[in-house]
Amino acid sequence: MSRLILLKKFSLFIFGAWLALVSCKEMPAIPKPRTYPRVEFPAKKYKEMDAEYCPFRCEIPVYSEVQKDSSFFDEKPLHECWFDLNISSLKATIYCSYSEIHSSKELEKAIRDAFTLAHKHQQKANYLDEIPYKKSMEYSGMIFDLEGHAASPFQFYMTDSARHFFRGSLYFHSQTQADSLAPISSFLKEDIIHLMNSLQWK
Repeated sequence: MSRLILLKKFSLFIFGAWLALVSCKEMPAIPKPRTYPRVEFPAKKYKEMDAEYCPFRCEIPVYSEVQKDSSFFDEKPLHECWFDLNISSLKATIYCSYSEIHSSKELEKAIRDAFTLAHKHQQKANYLDEIPYKKSMEYSGMIFDLEGHAASPFQFYMTDSARHFFRGSLYFHSQTQADSLAPISSFLKEDIIHLMNSLQWK
C-alpha cells in the first residue's frame, strides 16, 4: 500500500516538473494592433475672413491664424492676396494664393499649373482623386484628394472663369506617418470644403 502511495507521489512530482518546464517556454510574440496618436480636436467653429487685400470673403476656422505672405522665394508675391492659414494646434498650414485673370490664356495657365502641382505630389501618393467642384457658374473648380505619403494630401482651386482664381493646399509640419495623420487630414478637409462653400467674390 505504501509503495502505491509512493508511486503516485512520484508521478505527481514528474507531472509537476513537466508542467513547470512547459510554462517556462517563451510564448510566441503577438503583434500589437495599430494605434493612432491621441489628438484633441478643437470644436468646429468658424469666423469670417474679409481682408481688404483679398477680392473675396469666406469663413475660416476660429482655431486658424491668418498670416499674410510678404515674400515668395525672396520675391514679392504675385498678388497681395497670398496668405497662410496656420493651425498650430494640429501642426498644419493651408497655403492660399490668389491670381487676377485677364484672359482665357491666363486662366488656362493657372488651371494647368494647379494640375501640375497636384500631380507632383502624386509621385509619393498611393492615389489621387480629382473631384470637380461647382457651386454655380461663378464658383467652380477642382479638388485634389491624395492618399498616401504625399506632402500635401489635399489641394483645390476655385474660379469664376473670368477674373478670379484662388488656390489652396494643405501641408503638415510633421514627420508622422500618413496613416497616423489621416484623422487630422479628414478633420481639416471639412474646414477647407467649408471655406470653399462660403467663399464669395467681391
